[in-house]
Amino acid sequence: MPLFSSLSDVPDDLRGAAIALGNFDGVHLGHAHVLQAIHAARPDAPRAVLTFEPHPREFFRPEDPPFRLTLPAERAEALAALGVQAVFQLPFDLDFSNLSAEAFINDVLHAGLGATHIACGADFAFGHRRGGDVNLLATRAEALGIGLTVVPALTDAEGPLSSTRIRRALQDGYPERAAAMLGRPHTIRGIVSHGDKRGRTIGFPTANIPLGRHLEPARGVYAVTSRLPDGQTLHGVANIGNRPTVGGTESRLEAHFFDFAGDLYGLELAIALHGFIRAEKKFSGLDELRGQIAQDAAAARHLLDQATAGPA
Repeated sequence: MPLFSSLSDVPDDLRGAAIALGNFDGVHLGHAHVLQAIHAARPDAPRAVLTFEPHPREFFRPEDPPFRLTLPAERAEALAALGVQAVFQLPFDLDFSNLSAEAFINDVLHAGLGATHIACGADFAFGHRRGGDVNLLATRAEALGIGLTVVPALTDAEGPLSSTRIRRALQDGYPERAAAMLGRPHTIRGIVSHGDKRGRTIGFPTANIPLGRHLEPARGVYAVTSRLPDGQTLHGVANIGNRPTVGGTESRLEAHFFDFAGDLYGLELAIALHGFIRAEKKFSGLDELRGQIAQDAAAARHLLDQATAGPA
Protein backbone atom coordinates (compact mmCIF):
# COMPACT_ATOMS: atom_id res chain seq x y z
CA MET A 1 0.00 0.00 0.00
CA PRO A 2 1.49 3.38 -0.95
CA LEU A 3 2.33 5.89 1.79
CA PHE A 4 2.77 9.56 0.91
CA SER A 5 4.43 12.17 3.12
CA SER A 6 3.96 15.13 0.80
CA LEU A 7 1.08 16.69 -1.09
CA SER A 8 3.36 17.20 -4.08
CA ASP A 9 3.54 13.52 -5.01
CA VAL A 10 -0.13 12.51 -4.91
CA PRO A 11 -0.76 10.50 -8.11
CA ASP A 12 -3.69 11.36 -10.33
CA ASP A 13 -5.45 8.07 -9.64
CA LEU A 14 -5.67 8.90 -5.92
CA ARG A 15 -7.02 12.40 -6.37
CA GLY A 16 -10.73 12.17 -5.70
CA ALA A 17 -10.27 9.62 -2.93
CA ALA A 18 -12.64 9.17 -0.02
CA ILE A 19 -10.47 10.07 2.96
CA ALA A 20 -10.79 9.24 6.66
CA LEU A 21 -9.20 11.81 8.97
CA GLY A 22 -7.46 11.24 12.29
CA ASN A 23 -4.39 10.04 14.18
CA PHE A 24 -5.44 6.37 14.02
CA ASP A 25 -3.16 5.37 16.89
CA GLY A 26 -3.81 1.69 17.47
CA VAL A 27 -6.13 1.30 14.47
CA HIS A 28 -8.84 -0.07 16.77
CA LEU A 29 -12.42 -1.13 16.07
CA GLY A 30 -13.61 2.47 16.35
CA HIS A 31 -11.23 3.42 13.55
CA ALA A 32 -12.48 0.47 11.50
CA HIS A 33 -15.98 1.85 12.03
CA VAL A 34 -14.92 5.16 10.43
CA LEU A 35 -13.34 3.33 7.50
CA GLN A 36 -16.51 1.31 6.94
CA ALA A 37 -18.51 4.54 6.91
CA ILE A 38 -16.29 6.21 4.32
CA HIS A 39 -16.51 3.15 2.07
CA ALA A 40 -20.29 3.01 2.44
CA ALA A 41 -20.54 6.69 1.49
CA ARG A 42 -18.35 6.39 -1.62
CA PRO A 43 -17.78 2.75 -2.56
CA ASP A 44 -16.64 3.87 -6.02
CA ALA A 45 -13.74 5.99 -4.73
CA PRO A 46 -10.30 4.89 -3.56
CA ARG A 47 -10.17 4.55 0.24
CA ALA A 48 -7.44 6.60 1.90
CA VAL A 49 -6.43 7.87 5.32
CA LEU A 50 -4.99 11.28 6.18
CA THR A 51 -2.91 11.16 9.33
CA PHE A 52 0.12 12.85 10.85
CA GLU A 53 3.63 11.99 12.01
CA PRO A 54 4.71 12.53 14.67
CA HIS A 55 1.49 12.38 16.64
CA PRO A 56 0.60 15.99 17.59
CA ARG A 57 0.90 15.09 21.29
CA GLU A 58 4.50 13.96 20.68
CA PHE A 59 5.22 17.27 18.94
CA PHE A 60 3.69 19.54 21.58
CA ARG A 61 4.69 17.50 24.65
CA PRO A 62 8.00 15.79 23.85
CA GLU A 63 8.77 15.38 27.55
CA ASP A 64 5.79 13.02 28.04
CA PRO A 65 6.54 9.30 28.44
CA PRO A 66 6.10 7.32 25.21
CA PHE A 67 2.42 6.57 24.63
CA ARG A 68 2.08 5.26 21.07
CA LEU A 69 0.12 2.08 20.43
CA THR A 70 1.27 1.89 16.81
CA LEU A 71 4.22 3.46 15.05
CA PRO A 72 4.02 4.34 11.33
CA ALA A 73 4.84 0.91 9.85
CA GLU A 74 2.45 -0.88 12.22
CA ARG A 75 -0.28 1.67 11.61
CA ALA A 76 0.04 1.40 7.83
CA GLU A 77 -0.02 -2.40 7.99
CA ALA A 78 -3.15 -2.40 10.13
CA LEU A 79 -4.87 0.13 7.86
CA ALA A 80 -4.04 -1.92 4.77
CA ALA A 81 -5.62 -4.96 6.45
CA LEU A 82 -8.83 -2.93 6.71
CA GLY A 83 -8.91 -2.17 3.00
CA VAL A 84 -7.22 1.23 2.96
CA GLN A 85 -5.55 1.78 -0.42
CA ALA A 86 -3.28 4.71 0.47
CA VAL A 87 -2.08 6.61 3.53
CA PHE A 88 -1.27 10.31 3.40
CA GLN A 89 1.03 10.73 6.42
CA LEU A 90 1.83 14.42 6.59
CA PRO A 91 4.73 15.71 8.72
CA PHE A 92 3.43 17.44 11.83
CA ASP A 93 5.91 20.26 12.41
CA LEU A 94 5.80 23.90 13.48
CA ASP A 95 4.55 25.13 10.10
CA PHE A 96 1.80 22.56 9.98
CA SER A 97 0.77 23.28 13.57
CA ASN A 98 0.31 26.95 12.60
CA LEU A 99 -1.90 26.12 9.62
CA SER A 100 -5.35 27.62 10.10
CA ALA A 101 -8.40 25.39 10.08
CA GLU A 102 -9.60 27.05 6.86
CA ALA A 103 -6.23 26.51 5.20
CA PHE A 104 -6.28 22.85 6.24
CA ILE A 105 -9.59 22.41 4.44
CA ASN A 106 -8.76 24.52 1.40
CA ASP A 107 -5.07 23.73 0.86
CA VAL A 108 -4.77 20.18 2.15
CA LEU A 109 -8.13 18.47 1.67
CA HIS A 110 -9.38 20.32 -1.40
CA ALA A 111 -6.41 21.57 -3.43
CA GLY A 112 -3.77 19.17 -2.14
CA LEU A 113 -5.67 15.89 -2.12
CA GLY A 114 -8.74 16.60 -4.21
CA ALA A 115 -10.88 14.74 -1.70
CA THR A 116 -14.38 13.92 -2.90
CA HIS A 117 -15.61 12.70 0.50
CA ILE A 118 -14.20 12.83 4.02
CA ALA A 119 -15.11 11.07 7.25
CA CYS A 120 -14.14 11.69 10.86
CA GLY A 121 -15.32 11.24 14.41
CA ALA A 122 -17.59 13.80 16.03
CA ASP A 123 -14.72 15.07 18.21
CA PHE A 124 -12.28 15.64 15.35
CA ALA A 125 -10.48 18.99 15.78
CA PHE A 126 -7.90 20.48 13.43
CA GLY A 127 -5.99 23.60 12.49
CA HIS A 128 -4.02 26.06 14.61
CA ARG A 129 -4.84 25.59 18.30
CA ARG A 130 -7.47 23.04 17.24
CA GLY A 131 -9.57 25.92 15.95
CA GLY A 132 -11.62 23.81 13.54
CA ASP A 133 -14.37 21.35 14.40
CA VAL A 134 -16.90 19.26 12.52
CA ASN A 135 -19.28 22.22 12.21
CA LEU A 136 -16.69 24.27 10.33
CA LEU A 137 -15.74 21.19 8.34
CA ALA A 138 -19.35 20.64 7.31
CA THR A 139 -19.83 24.25 6.20
CA ARG A 140 -16.62 24.52 4.21
CA ALA A 141 -16.82 21.00 2.73
CA GLU A 142 -20.30 21.67 1.39
CA ALA A 143 -19.12 24.91 -0.21
CA LEU A 144 -16.25 23.06 -1.89
CA GLY A 145 -18.38 20.15 -3.07
CA ILE A 146 -16.79 17.66 -0.68
CA GLY A 147 -19.04 15.10 0.97
CA LEU A 148 -18.77 14.63 4.74
CA THR A 149 -19.68 11.77 7.07
CA VAL A 150 -19.41 12.44 10.79
CA VAL A 151 -19.22 9.00 12.38
CA PRO A 152 -20.63 8.44 15.88
CA ALA A 153 -18.24 6.75 18.30
CA LEU A 154 -18.40 2.98 18.45
CA THR A 155 -19.33 1.98 21.99
CA ASP A 156 -19.44 -1.07 24.22
CA ALA A 157 -20.69 -1.62 27.77
CA GLU A 158 -17.88 0.58 29.13
CA GLY A 159 -18.50 3.49 26.77
CA PRO A 160 -16.88 4.80 23.57
CA LEU A 161 -13.92 2.85 22.21
CA SER A 162 -10.79 4.98 22.17
CA SER A 163 -7.02 4.80 22.07
CA THR A 164 -7.03 6.24 25.59
CA ARG A 165 -9.08 3.30 26.91
CA ILE A 166 -6.75 0.84 25.19
CA ARG A 167 -3.69 2.49 26.72
CA ARG A 168 -5.29 2.31 30.16
CA ALA A 169 -6.13 -1.39 29.74
CA LEU A 170 -2.53 -2.17 28.79
CA GLN A 171 -1.07 -0.13 31.63
CA ASP A 172 -3.39 -1.88 34.06
CA GLY A 173 -2.24 -5.31 32.87
CA TYR A 174 -5.24 -6.37 30.79
CA PRO A 175 -3.96 -7.07 27.26
CA GLU A 176 -7.05 -9.17 26.52
CA ARG A 177 -9.27 -6.12 27.11
CA ALA A 178 -7.06 -4.11 24.78
CA ALA A 179 -7.31 -6.88 22.18
CA ALA A 180 -11.11 -6.81 22.37
CA MET A 181 -11.06 -3.11 21.46
CA LEU A 182 -8.31 -3.43 18.87
CA GLY A 183 -9.80 -6.45 17.15
CA ARG A 184 -6.40 -8.18 17.44
CA PRO A 185 -3.70 -8.58 20.11
CA HIS A 186 -1.61 -5.53 20.91
CA THR A 187 1.89 -5.78 19.47
CA ILE A 188 5.24 -4.19 20.20
CA ARG A 189 7.44 -4.03 17.11
CA GLY A 190 11.18 -3.52 17.01
CA ILE A 191 14.59 -4.77 15.92
CA VAL A 192 15.96 -7.67 17.95
CA SER A 193 19.10 -6.30 19.60
CA HIS A 194 21.97 -7.76 21.57
CA GLY A 195 21.47 -7.74 25.32
CA ASP A 196 23.67 -8.98 28.14
CA LYS A 197 23.07 -12.62 27.00
CA ARG A 198 22.35 -13.61 30.60
CA GLY A 199 19.19 -15.49 29.60
CA ARG A 200 21.08 -18.15 27.67
CA THR A 201 23.29 -18.87 30.72
CA ILE A 202 20.23 -19.90 32.74
CA GLY A 203 18.60 -21.87 29.94
CA PHE A 204 16.19 -19.23 28.64
CA PRO A 205 17.71 -17.27 25.73
CA THR A 206 15.72 -14.17 24.89
CA ALA A 207 15.07 -11.83 21.99
CA ASN A 208 15.49 -8.28 23.27
CA ILE A 209 13.42 -5.46 21.81
CA PRO A 210 13.62 -1.84 23.00
CA LEU A 211 10.24 -0.24 23.69
CA GLY A 212 11.30 2.96 21.95
CA ARG A 213 8.28 5.21 21.35
CA HIS A 214 5.79 2.47 22.25
CA LEU A 215 3.61 2.78 25.30
CA GLU A 216 5.01 0.70 28.16
CA PRO A 217 2.35 -1.77 29.30
CA ALA A 218 2.19 -2.96 32.91
CA ARG A 219 5.60 -4.24 33.90
CA GLY A 220 5.64 -7.99 34.23
CA VAL A 221 5.44 -11.30 32.43
CA TYR A 222 3.22 -12.05 29.41
CA ALA A 223 2.26 -14.95 27.18
CA VAL A 224 3.29 -13.84 23.68
CA THR A 225 3.47 -14.88 20.05
CA SER A 226 5.43 -13.59 17.07
CA ARG A 227 5.47 -14.39 13.37
CA LEU A 228 8.80 -14.77 11.60
CA PRO A 229 9.35 -13.44 8.05
CA ASP A 230 9.06 -17.03 6.75
CA GLY A 231 5.55 -17.29 8.22
CA GLN A 232 6.47 -19.45 11.22
CA THR A 233 4.55 -18.50 14.38
CA LEU A 234 6.49 -18.66 17.63
CA HIS A 235 4.93 -19.04 21.09
CA GLY A 236 6.74 -17.73 24.10
CA VAL A 237 6.92 -15.88 27.39
CA ALA A 238 8.16 -12.31 27.72
CA ASN A 239 9.11 -9.88 30.43
CA ILE A 240 8.48 -6.17 30.06
CA GLY A 241 10.38 -4.01 32.52
CA ASN A 242 13.84 -3.04 33.70
CA ARG A 243 14.90 -6.47 35.12
CA PRO A 244 15.51 -5.52 38.78
CA THR A 245 17.08 -8.90 39.66
CA VAL A 246 20.06 -8.19 37.39
CA GLY A 247 20.23 -4.44 38.05
CA GLY A 248 18.66 -3.33 34.80
CA THR A 249 17.99 0.38 34.32
CA GLU A 250 16.25 0.56 30.92
CA SER A 251 12.78 -0.88 30.37
CA ARG A 252 12.57 -3.28 27.46
CA LEU A 253 10.82 -6.40 26.21
CA GLU A 254 12.66 -9.74 26.51
CA ALA A 255 10.93 -12.71 24.87
CA HIS A 256 11.85 -16.37 25.23
CA PHE A 257 10.37 -18.51 22.46
CA PHE A 258 9.57 -22.15 23.15
CA ASP A 259 11.28 -24.88 21.13
CA PHE A 260 13.22 -22.41 18.99
CA ALA A 261 16.98 -22.16 18.61
CA GLY A 262 17.41 -19.86 15.58
CA ASP A 263 19.25 -16.54 15.32
CA LEU A 264 16.87 -13.57 15.49
CA TYR A 265 19.40 -10.73 15.84
CA GLY A 266 18.68 -7.85 13.49
CA LEU A 267 15.19 -9.03 12.54
CA GLU A 268 12.21 -6.77 13.00
CA LEU A 269 9.64 -8.65 15.06
CA ALA A 270 6.16 -7.76 16.25
CA ILE A 271 5.54 -9.34 19.66
CA ALA A 272 1.83 -9.88 20.37
CA LEU A 273 0.69 -9.77 24.01
CA HIS A 274 -1.95 -12.41 24.79
CA GLY A 275 -2.15 -12.54 28.57
CA PHE A 276 -0.60 -11.04 31.71
CA ILE A 277 0.88 -13.70 33.99
CA ARG A 278 2.42 -11.78 36.90
CA ALA A 279 3.92 -8.44 37.86
CA GLU A 280 7.65 -7.85 37.63
CA LYS A 281 9.55 -8.48 40.87
CA LYS A 282 13.09 -8.70 42.16
CA PHE A 283 14.40 -12.16 43.00
CA SER A 284 17.17 -13.14 45.39
CA GLY A 285 19.41 -14.36 42.58
CA LEU A 286 19.67 -16.22 39.29
CA ASP A 287 18.65 -19.59 40.75
CA GLU A 288 15.35 -18.21 42.04
CA LEU A 289 14.86 -16.32 38.78
CA ARG A 290 15.47 -19.49 36.75
CA GLY A 291 12.83 -21.37 38.73
CA GLN A 292 10.30 -18.59 38.34
CA ILE A 293 10.89 -18.33 34.58
CA ALA A 294 10.21 -22.06 34.28
CA GLN A 295 6.88 -21.56 36.07
CA ASP A 296 6.09 -18.52 33.91
CA ALA A 297 6.88 -20.48 30.74
CA ALA A 298 4.54 -23.28 31.81
CA ALA A 299 1.78 -20.75 32.53
CA ALA A 300 2.31 -19.07 29.16
CA ARG A 301 2.21 -22.41 27.32
CA HIS A 302 -1.05 -23.27 29.04
CA LEU A 303 -2.61 -19.88 28.25
CA LEU A 304 -1.55 -20.01 24.60
CA ASP A 305 -2.66 -23.65 24.21
CA GLN A 306 -6.10 -22.68 25.53
CA ALA A 307 -6.28 -19.72 23.15
CA THR A 308 -5.32 -21.93 20.20
CA ALA A 309 -7.81 -24.63 21.13
CA GLY A 310 -10.69 -22.14 21.36
CA PRO A 311 -14.08 -22.98 22.89
CA ALA A 312 -14.95 -26.65 23.44
